Amino acid sequence: MSALQAVVKEIEAHASAAGWDRPEQLFALVGTVDLVAQEPQLAEALGLTEAAPDSLTPVEQEALPAGRLVEQVLPEIVWPPEVAGVAVVAERLVLPPGVDDDLPEDPVAAQEYAARHPQRQEVRMVAAALRTGESACALRLRSHDQDDLVLTGPDLVPGLLTLLHATLEEETDVG
Repeated sequence: MSALQAVVKEIEAHASAAGWDRPEQLFALVGTVDLVAQEPQLAEALGLTEAAPDSLTPVEQEALPAGRLVEQVLPEIVWPPEVAGVAVVAERLVLPPGVDDDLPEDPVAAQEYAARHPQRQEVRMVAAALRTGESACALRLRSHDQDDLVLTGPDLVPGLLTLLHATLEEETDVG
């Protein structure tokens, strides 16, 4: 298991322990070895003194602004070079294939439609991306809320991963 897969599994377990109907969460992913070197007292308090060379530590960020989805906030974020990657936890309603044609154009009306749809599924997503281009995801269905039924893969939520990777791209001066 890669370091990114391991940290996604850790974040998913953390989110699962907190339960459902939680706000979205954003995490900076930092190299644990770097964290130990830069913040030895914090690392010791977290029990991170014996870190594997490629391990990652998730650092939870401040709550997202009220009324804004992570998909709206991510395009405004650029991480400093010390951040190796980023992860997000979000809950969404998922509809079965073929329902897209019936969705209203208005986002609020579409959300209401999805919330009332008899075949909706509630899902908790953890998506993570590294500067290296690697990505990992975990999905937990509320209707199958068991640790051994969590789906994992590198690209389960491609749209969200695209937004995460974009936050890690270095800005170039336009002059």
